[in-house]
Amino acid sequence: MTLKKRLIMILVTVLIVAGLYGAGRFGMMVWQAEPEEEVEESLFGHRETLYLWYADEGLTDYLNSVAVSYSEFQDEVRVIPVYTQGLEYLETINQASLQTEEVPDLYIVSNDSLEKAYLAGLASEVKLPEGVLPMEDMLPEAAVHAVTYHDKQIGYPFYYETSGLLYNKTYLEEWAKAQIEAERDQAAAEETQAQADSGDVEEEITEAVAEEEISEEELAAKLEEAIPETVDEILSFADVYDAPEQVEAVFKWDVSDIFYNYFVVGEYIDVGGTNGDDADSIRIYNENAIRALRVYQNLNQFFSIDTKEISYDGVLQDFLDGKIVYTVATTDALSRLEKAREEGDFTYEFGVTRVPDVSEELESASLSVTQCVAVNGYSMKKEMANDFAVYLTQYDTDGLYARTGKLPVFCNENGNTYEDSNAAAFLEAYADSVPMPKMIETSNFWVELEIAFAKIWGGADANDELRALSEQIMSQVLGEAYTEEYIDVPIPVEETEEEEELEEQEE
Repeated sequence: MTLKKRLIMILVTVLIVAGLYGAGRFGMMVWQAEPEEEVEESLFGHRETLYLWYADEGLTDYLNSVAVSYSEFQDEVRVIPVYTQGLEYLETINQASLQTEEVPDLYIVSNDSLEKAYLAGLASEVKLPEGVLPMEDMLPEAAVHAVTYHDKQIGYPFYYETSGLLYNKTYLEEWAKAQIEAERDQAAAEETQAQADSGDVEEEITEAVAEEEISEEELAAKLEEAIPETVDEILSFADVYDAPEQVEAVFKWDVSDIFYNYFVVGEYIDVGGTNGDDADSIRIYNENAIRALRVYQNLNQFFSIDTKEISYDGVLQDFLDGKIVYTVATTDALSRLEKAREEGDFTYEFGVTRVPDVSEELESASLSVTQCVAVNGYSMKKEMANDFAVYLTQYDTDGLYARTGKLPVFCNENGNTYEDSNAAAFLEAYADSVPMPKMIETSNFWVELEIAFAKIWGGADANDELRALSEQIMSQVLGEAYTEEYIDVPIPVEETEEEEELEEQEE
């Protein structure tokens, strides 16, 4: 699911959460007054039934297989996965909890909806069973923060989405080989000249040095130079890269979607603190964020990308077609590229690394969304639901990626690595990512930030746009008008001169 669709879901949920909260409290009282326990006859005797709700149809086969394996592991419990469509996911769960006998005992939900779910009584605090190591010892920090709300764990991290830098490894290896050969030719020429100057010419030796086979270690070391740590390094590479004819852009990404832009300000904007639940911890308008956005704006001079024409699917297709060297992609790209390779539609090697820093002085941080398993506060089988939630998210998760293309948070018995190097790179990016906040008051922040990014990319003043955004969000949180004190961040002289030169060239 794209971030834009998720944002729509968030906004719809905000409109209904107040109603959920009131109905939830009343419904909880009624439901507890007349508890019902569903018991089924089976070959093994009495068997309890748990209902697991989810909204992503791509999980159907996988969840059904896990339900079967769990019934073999725990033969007193049967799990029935229930696929539910629609934008009003939490409201549907709430209605089913109050009006049906088949109460959703647990469900899969994104971490940014956990506050809404908790306040509506739809998510309860969960605790790991005895003998299971604490999350802090097994999972990335981002996963722990994603499911923590006011110091309570209210879900189990299942799988995640974040962004990384995707690169065409075939192109970069070709570049690395050409560089090594050029360096050898240069070294051989210098040696020949030195021999000529000394009168001691040994042509066979210098030719042998120039034609020596390139080792894997030498190639890997040179390839590392082409994997950028900063955006400036991408620009420098673009200046010297002799691109193949089919390459249309060295670096291209979806500048219209905040999920692929957020890394620019991710290190310097705080909405909700570490766990995304603290209304007193909001820091949007600050000097480093302004500087980072100015760097972002300047990129439009090098990579002319129309925000109205660009799309993530289009960019990824261009990468598949070999038209792009670098792009910002999310975890779903792995399965899409592998499928295209199997079908013969992708003939290149590729790699993944963390998104580059904005500059030598300004760091970056990706945004992430964690899909979690929450235990319904209305369920009369919370302990059983809790045990299955642990089983689903921490045992035999290797098949999740193979069957769904989604990367599990808990990836093996050590909980901290994947065998595939590209998947491992995404996990590293996720570990350092910024989880989407849970606060209802700031749920429109992402839409407004995306609008601000579009304006800044188009030439609007970064300082003014960020200040206006901060004042809007702070006014929402405080319930009264809020004014930010203006921060004077001078534009460096060299940047001003570069802009003037570009304007003169355009004229």
